[in-house]
Amino acid sequence: MIQGYFGSKGELFFEIELIAADGSIIIVDALLDTGCTDWLAVDTQDIESLGWSFQEQEERRTALGVATFDLYQGAVIFDGQEMKVPVVVGDGIPEIIIGLPWLEDRRLVVDKKAGILTL
Repeated sequence: MIQGYFGSKGELFFEIELIAADGSIIIVDALLDTGCTDWLAVDTQDIESLGWSFQEQEERRTALGVATFDLYQGAVIFDGQEMKVPVVVGDGIPEIIIGLPWLEDRRLVVDKKAGILTL
């Protein structure tokens, strides 16, 4: 279980560690987006510095319509556990995003009034 924090507009943020291809670890705050059905989404600029492996291109439906995204294989550490995850990459993704798959075997507890946010 990891402690998260609320953004200025009530967003849900959790710290994750991205493992670059060279083995270096980059600690980032990732936005939990329940509208995202992918494990991880990052901007094109971010993926270049990580050196992760390109897998394929795929069309995805977004709030703005259908768009083409690159899919990569990434590595992260979340709550002390190293995992390989598929990563959706596109231009203009403003935050590093974690999506619904993170909730498959984790319990999300949100109590903004009490300041509690855990996953």
